[in-house]
Amino acid sequence: MGDWLSLAGRPALVVGAGGLGGASALSLAAQGARVALADVDEQKLEAVARRAKEAGGAIETIACDLRDPDRCRSLVDEAAARVGVPQVFLHAVGRNIRRPVLDLTDADWADLLELNLSTAYWLGQHAGRLMVGAGYGRMVFVSSVSGLLAHADHAPYAATKGGLNQLIRVMAREWAGHGVTVNAVAPGYIETGLTKDHLDKDGNREALERLVPAKRLGVPEEVADAVTFLASDRAGFITGQVLYVDGGRVLV
Repeated sequence: MGDWLSLAGRPALVVGAGGLGGASALSLAAQGARVALADVDEQKLEAVARRAKEAGGAIETIACDLRDPDRCRSLVDEAAARVGVPQVFLHAVGRNIRRPVLDLTDADWADLLELNLSTAYWLGQHAGRLMVGAGYGRMVFVSSVSGLLAHADHAPYAATKGGLNQLIRVMAREWAGHGVTVNAVAPGYIETGLTKDHLDKDGNREALERLVPAKRLGVPEEVADAVTFLASDRAGFITGQVLYVDGGRVLV
């Protein structure tokens, strides 16, 4: 399968070591990519690196806070120095605030915009610059069904994911002629550490399962599979697309 996906020896930078980013880093490493994984949470980094080692692989970890454009650019350069100029880049950073619009503060809006969208721009711009210079690259960003559906109590999160969807389309158009593809995966309801507390209370899990035609929630590995495909040469003619990994959620 590694040969089929053509990831052997490919330098990869994954930003975000949580459920989806961590699973994707492990999947890329399992296919032979040389992975650098960055996150502000050192415990998450150590957990993913340990799982990679147990599976017979290795992941380089970089602890950093990315709420600064210069730190984003220096992270890309650091990853290039450690594993090679990234040929694969994944942005899997983000969080949600579940409150109605009328209850949100200015800080709520600004914080989510910076973390979910600005870091994608800062990192994507610099990684894209290196990829365009090299004439090759596979960029993937984690979006959400919230970028399309109008979920209540999701305003800043939904706005950042909708903005991300359009950002990747413009990047894809500008860089397509340089051998660089830019796509997004948009998960539906996935069982992760980020969603566990919400799913475990007030019947939320059962309510969400009823909204999914597949009648279940997804798992991080299913999103990681989509990321790994888009990072491979098999997806070389796919760019500017948002791939929904949602069990059919956006169909209803």
